[in-house]
Amino acid sequence: MQRSIRVGLIGLGTVGSGVVHILRRHAKRLQHEVGRPIELKGAAVRDLSKPREPEVPSHLLTDDALALARRSDIDIIVEVMGGVDEAKAYALEALQQGKRLVTANKAIIALKGQELFDAAKQNGVGIYFEASVAGGIPIIKALRESLAANRIESVYGILNGTCNYILTQMSNNGQPYETALKKAQELGYAEADPTFDVDGHDTAHKIAILSSLAYGYRVDAQHVQFEGIRGIQPQDLECAREMGYTVKLLGISRRLDDGVSVQAHPTMIPETSVLANVQDAYNAVAVVGDAVGPALFLGLGAGKLPTASAVVADLLDAARDLAANAPAEIPLCWRADVPPSADSETEAQKALKSACSRRYIRLEAEDRPGVLAEIAAALGRHGVSIAAVSQKESTPMSEGTVPLILLTHLAAERGLRAALDEINDLPCVRQPGVSIRVETEL
Repeated sequence: MQRSIRVGLIGLGTVGSGVVHILRRHAKRLQHEVGRPIELKGAAVRDLSKPREPEVPSHLLTDDALALARRSDIDIIVEVMGGVDEAKAYALEALQQGKRLVTANKAIIALKGQELFDAAKQNGVGIYFEASVAGGIPIIKALRESLAANRIESVYGILNGTCNYILTQMSNNGQPYETALKKAQELGYAEADPTFDVDGHDTAHKIAILSSLAYGYRVDAQHVQFEGIRGIQPQDLECAREMGYTVKLLGISRRLDDGVSVQAHPTMIPETSVLANVQDAYNAVAVVGDAVGPALFLGLGAGKLPTASAVVADLLDAARDLAANAPAEIPLCWRADVPPSADSETEAQKALKSACSRRYIRLEAEDRPGVLAEIAAALGRHGVSIAAVSQKESTPMSEGTVPLILLTHLAAERGLRAALDEINDLPCVRQPGVSIRVETEL
């Protein structure tokens, strides 16, 4: 009998425990798939005394992840601890020791991918990262393999289950943001510190990875324009519904004549859109290719077993490559001999200069004659015209202000941003306004 494929696991939290669960539940089938048993040889954790489900024998546990990455009796390192600096250090050590790396960590791929793939190439091993984007949805493999014959024109979708759950609760149940966030935390969808998710960092990293794969050159996640969902309130979702729209946090990437546009932000999309009906913690990714047209991928984007499913699928690929002594393919966008087609920051500046959008704007404005004219004048100075306006009646509790809802015509992104800055500085506007992009064709 051939020896087992020996695995070291860094991180034994939600996803790591899911990986152990699947490896045990499907041990015979996985062995049949690879031709060898897959054996967990060690797991690095922060707290050795913490109870775990499923239970892992104590002799397999260590609190020294670096030592685990260096062990000669391990073939594949699976990194599911999250974070950036520590995780990158362990991943690099594993690659430099000639081990194949499986990771669910979108941050190290988006921010440190070139360094990691260079190390993989130098040591003749590979990196497998399907679980880094959209949990159990096989979108990485689809872009690299199934859609490889296409010139990809756009990639967009719901890439963060935490935010999608919060927005679903706010829209369907009228809950304020703070209440919906607390419920998401209670259910394990949101971290105790939700900043990375709700402020848009996570979605920006994921759309950067997908864009890099889609267009064939590196898109720097640090230059992706992004916004989060903190300022959105139930009244914004109600206004959207009245206009026939739904609000989702989207990553949106498009090929342009002079580069690409890559952004992550809350977006109003028509209620008839497929994405508008993606609820709770589900993710959905749409890819438009010149040959296949639009293709939609839908599934759970986070959670113990959906993400672990993608991790174990990558582990099988790594084990097959190891058994066949085959080198893993380095994605085109991270090959050392294929530089970016343009500087990512320059691309971002070009995109901002040429991009156009419509905007929903909600303002708390003074309830007096002439206010709307002042706001319209500020918009007009920057080339932005109003398509629709709605003003609610003031109440004794409103302290002399009224919510003013504006919907703009299509306008240059730069002009919209400048107009919003000027409007927020007007004396008649009591607090910074809420602004949400409107897309009619997603």
